[in-house]
Amino acid sequence: MSQEGRNRFGLDVGTSRIVLARRSGEEYQFDSQLNAFVSIPWSKLTCEVLEKERIPHARSDGQILVFGDASERFADLLHTETRRPMLEGALNPEEPEGLSVVRAIVELLTGGLERKGSKLCYSIPAPPVGSPDAFKFHRVALAQMLEELGFEVRSLEEGLAVIFAELADFNYTGIGVSLGAGLTNVCLAYLSVPVVSFSLPKAGDHVDAGAAAAAGEVATRVRVLKEQYFSLNGLSSDRLPGKLRQALRVFYDDLIRGVIEAMQEAFEQQRALPRLNRPLPLVLAGGTALVPGFRDRFEHALRQTDFPLRVSEIRLAADPLHAPAKGALVAALADM
Repeated sequence: MSQEGRNRFGLDVGTSRIVLARRSGEEYQFDSQLNAFVSIPWSKLTCEVLEKERIPHARSDGQILVFGDASERFADLLHTETRRPMLEGALNPEEPEGLSVVRAIVELLTGGLERKGSKLCYSIPAPPVGSPDAFKFHRVALAQMLEELGFEVRSLEEGLAVIFAELADFNYTGIGVSLGAGLTNVCLAYLSVPVVSFSLPKAGDHVDAGAAAAAGEVATRVRVLKEQYFSLNGLSSDRLPGKLRQALRVFYDDLIRGVIEAMQEAFEQQRALPRLNRPLPLVLAGGTALVPGFRDRFEHALRQTDFPLRVSEIRLAADPLHAPAKGALVAALADM
């Protein structure tokens, strides 16, 4: 592979995880870290132990910030919640350390790689309908941070990134839906050009928080139980409490209904939809779409509506967790 290809990267900056994509020969390679941290009191001895154990950490205002995948283990040991640099798809205004933690995680993921002059395309959330500047600070702050690390950068909305990752065989024409932790991003594209793109603050966190409140559980525990035992096809494990199982079904159905209604409204309001002579494929991506039975449930719900566009197929991305990062890399390889 050419040197040019080796120095191009895709980065998905998600509420739950940060994923770096790069090419290795003809294959795509992904590295990821949890986008979270915990703070512990600073001491020189603790720092030395963390260094010895190669646990990623940083010092800030008399605290040690343990970040990335290691933060979850520390949170379990300390019986506390991890803290998130991002909320609902963007930098969390309640976490002043948010951007510095995201930077530290990106440095961890790109350690040993040539950053200076390398081309990097990073994912951003599409703005909600009617709020074009909603995520401007997030986009600009990430761009400045990545440029300080030496990258030449451009941004790509997450729904379009899913289309770039999955719909090459359709000349990048179709609908991409990325259901992450903080946001759901939707894009309708024609020949790689975005026609309608928006986000809504309903995604995995919405399901977890709603189900936790209904079942009297903690959201973090709900997420773990959901990932291990829950299914939308009627095959949930008996290890999942019945009340929680029911609550998860209710809030997943609410999420699916909300996403489809938002798409209907956005597409119907668009005055210049492309005149297509064939139905469009729709691709689902993101960790929230990984629950067994989600695709079938989504398709059943959409087929029951008077959807404004003809949809040929609804399928799950080949690699739902990594599709946005892969799409960002496709853009970096093709356009930069």
